[in-house]
Formats: sequence, structure tokens, C-alpha cells
Amino acid sequence: MRARLLLVLLAVVLVAGVVVAVVLTRGDDSSRAMPEPAPAPASAAPLKSFYEQKISWSDCDGDRCGWVKVPVDYEKPDGETLRLRVRWVDATSDSSKVVFVNPGGPGGSAVDFAGQMATSFGDGVRKAYNVVGVDPRGVGLSDPVTCLDDKAMDAYVASDPTPDDPAEVKEFEDATRTLGEGCVKRSGELASHVSTEEAARDMDVVRGVLGQKTFTWFGASYGTQLGATYATLFPQTVGRMVLDGAVDPDESTIESALGQATGFQRAFDAYAASCATKDACPVGSDPEQATQKLSSLLEAIDRTPLRTGTSRVLTEGNAFYGIAVTLYSEESWPILTQALQAAVKGDGTVLLRLSDIYFDRDASGKYTSNQGQVISAVSCLDADDRPTFAEMEKQVPRFEKVSPLFGRALALGAGGCSLWPVEATNPQPTIDATGSAPIVVVGTTRDPATPYENARRLADELKTGVLLSRDGDGHTAYLSGNACIQKSIDMYLVDGTVPKDGTLCKAE
Repeated sequence: MRARLLLVLLAVVLVAGVVVAVVLTRGDDSSRAMPEPAPAPASAAPLKSFYEQKISWSDCDGDRCGWVKVPVDYEKPDGETLRLRVRWVDATSDSSKVVFVNPGGPGGSAVDFAGQMATSFGDGVRKAYNVVGVDPRGVGLSDPVTCLDDKAMDAYVASDPTPDDPAEVKEFEDATRTLGEGCVKRSGELASHVSTEEAARDMDVVRGVLGQKTFTWFGASYGTQLGATYATLFPQTVGRMVLDGAVDPDESTIESALGQATGFQRAFDAYAASCATKDACPVGSDPEQATQKLSSLLEAIDRTPLRTGTSRVLTEGNAFYGIAVTLYSEESWPILTQALQAAVKGDGTVLLRLSDIYFDRDASGKYTSNQGQVISAVSCLDADDRPTFAEMEKQVPRFEKVSPLFGRALALGAGGCSLWPVEATNPQPTIDATGSAPIVVVGTTRDPATPYENARRLADELKTGVLLSRDGDGHTAYLSGNACIQKSIDMYLVDGTVPKDGTLCKAE
């Protein structure tokens, strides 16, 4: 959400205050023949050995997993390499076709997401496609970027997201420098090569390795940026592509952060309106006053961190992320109410737990994924515009106008890449995808992390983009349970029926 989390795009499922992981067991039909690699494109002659490699598959929770090798630097295909982790979930038929999936981030594990989507796609999709997740370079199991140890990460997350005096500003800047320098020190050359453009090139290598003539993609959140970038680089290879919870990669750093400020405020306002109709609402019975009440609580926590049920305290930083994570889904609003009810009584236990969930920190203090770190590494390598903290301080009034609650944090956060120690040598390319097959862009009207306006712009920027909309709350659409959205996307993936541009699926 701030510089260190410039794009907060991960979809999170919350039930009773904990993230629910979907653990599945599927029969391993080890006798099923796997596709042979497709020939390398003529334009990729120096990469022939990468495109035509064969995967050595092994069992992973009843599915198949393997490794694909790609160059760290595509300008130096004979140089250092890295490994991408690939998970293959068999179709319910003998189909050889693949739908690649990605949950967002940057930092979300597509390997994990493949298991979730294998039980979420409709029966027709599961019959038509094998579901494949590839952890992008630097993410999850794919030679992950590491920057900080667990103790340093605790301090980083807990730091003040809204510095308002010189000492706090220096601490804010030092934290960002420490993260970036840690990435370079711990990850070496890889820290310079985790851009979205490079990750998209990896996806085409994996497409070839898996014998797919076209690239069919379901990307959520940041996965829409990765998909749109692929379509821009390889438009003739695009098969059927769904971009759900759209990012607009063509936005400037400032406009992207401003959009998120708008989206999160919109989501909080929707929560406050709902909460006001219930007894003991911690932000009051008047939605117009809810933002001020919560802002006052955060200011109080900034002055005096709250006790928790552990040796740790709840800082404003922890509280900020603990609140944000519950705004991704309407189903999480009761958890936010519970957390705030406790916080106004001086107990920060629930908000601290929510902050830990946001960053995949377990009860032992270990961060089980690198998403809280790699998100900055990717975002800064994508950005060829890097406003400074001083420049973003001047933008604060503009941000606070659209979001009194989140504006200052997101404005100052957008200045973080100015201190990133690695140049953007492969910045985000301008999106167009000229010559591709139709691409379905999906937006939710009150999406906090990827505001609806992004979907409308991305559908226009993609020369073959088609807009499909969901009227509702929460981040992304397909997994929301909206039958109209699911039917439209399933029909498109299965038989190529493209939704009418501008289709609106009403709230259910």
C-alpha cells in the first residue's frame, strides 16, 4: 500500500479471522502423457534451448510439479539462469489444453492458486483445461527474492505509515532504503531482474515447454498486469485471456496510488454504511462520521501502541494493514467490526493478527512467503517514473481529498521507489496488444485494491479488450459467487463466446 507496497493487489480469503488455505487431494493419473514442447518461435532463436527443454515431473499433493529454467537476464541468454516452479492440475478429461492462472501480488503464489482454481472453475472449464500455476520469477518457490530477516520484517511492517515530523520521515526513508539494499545484498543479480516484462517473457517460455500453441490465461489483480504485458509482447500467441480485478499498467505512479486511495476509501465507506445499521458499531451509527472516528483511533494508536495477547504491541502500521486486509471482501467486514470493537477498548490483538495474515506471518514469527518484500522489488523495477518523498508530500492534500483515511499513507508510499537502489532497466511497456484475440477485462464497481476505473481504462488500452463488470463490493469478481460473472467467463473460456462489451452483472 505505501512505497513498499505500492500496489496492494493480493486477493485474501478470510473466515473467522484466519486465512483459509484450500488443501486438496486429487488422484495422480501418472499414466497420462504430458505434451511435448512446442518449437521455439523464430524470433526467439537464442532461447531455443529454454523453449524446448523437458520438465521432469514429480508428485505434489496429488498433482504434478516441476521446474522450468529461464535466463535471469534475457539480454544474456547464455548467462546465469533461474528456476520457475510449475504446478499442473489435470483436467477432468484427457484434454491437453492449459489455462494458466495467477492470483496477483506481485508476490502471490500461482502454484497455490492453481489448486484453488481447480475447485473454483466451472465443470466445463475443468473438462476443457488442465490448470497450471507458475510462480513468477522471484516469487514463492521460483528462486524467491529475499530482503529482510523475520525480525527486520517485523520492524518494517510496524513502522509509521504516516510520518508527520522530520524524525518520522527519516525513519520512513531509512526503512525503504534498508529493504532495497537488503534485496540487493541477499538476492544478488536477481534483484535487478524481477520486472513484469521479464516475468511475461518467462510465461511464454513455459507456454512453449508445455506444448501450447496459444496462451490461455486467468489472471486476478496484479495477474491482470502480467497478462496484459504478455499480450502486448506476444499478441499473436494470445488464446483466451481473462483479466479479473484490473490494474492499469499505463497509469503513472502517482495516479495509480491515487486510484487505490479512492478505492480503499470507497470500500471503507461501504463498510461503514453497513456497520451503522448494526448494534455496537465501533465507528458509530452515522457513516458520515466513521472516517473521522477511525482516523482518531489510528492517531491514538500512533501515540500509544495497544497491548495485545503477546509480547508485541499494535502500532499504527500494524493497525493500518490489519484494517486494509478486511476491506478486500464484504465477508470480512464482521471481522473488522470485531477487531475495532476490541481496539477501542485498548486491545490490539485481533488487528495485529490481521496484519500478520496480510503479510503471511505465522504464530512463530516466521514469514511464510516473500510477498511483503518482492512486491516492492517488482513495482520499482516496473516504474520508470519515481517521484520523491518531497514531491509526494506536496500531493498529500490531493490524496486526502479523495481519502481522508488512507490518503496520506498512500501518497507518501508512492515516493518509495525514488530510494530503490536498482534502476528500472526493463520498465513496464505501454499496453496495447495489437493483433491479439479478444481479451475479457473484468471490474468490480467497489473494488478497493483495483478500482473499477482501472478496468474501464485497461479494456480501452487493449486493442481487443472487452469490458465485463460486476456491481458489488470486494476485490475481483470471479470468486465472488456472482453467477452471471461465472457463467460469462466460463462460456468464454470453454467455447470462445466473448461477452458483449459493457455487460454489467448485477449484485446478487
